[in-house]
Amino acid sequence: MLSFDYIFIKKMEITKEITIEELTEIVPESVKYLMEEGIRCIVCGEPIWGTLEEAVMEKGFKEEDLVRFVNELQEIANASEGKKDKSDNIQINKLDV
Repeated sequence: MLSFDYIFIKKMEITKEITIEELTEIVPESVKYLMEEGIRCIVCGEPIWGTLEEAVMEKGFKEEDLVRFVNELQEIANASEGKKDKSDNIQINKLDV
């Protein structure tokens, strides 16, 4: 019998479909970013439920703003991910063949 170990590294991906709840949970720095951009979430006492796209469009931003927000939030997520203990994102599985 052969035995193989493999490692799966989960990459955090920000999309316009991500919920605000999920975004703020996985990227806490996103709260500050969104507030600076005029999208209040959690801190104002009126939490936003729904997607990033819904929140952005509800505040009157344009599609190109949404694209910029997604890209900038991805950069924040990547920087945040780099600061974390890498073991948080690694799943090791063993296969016996």
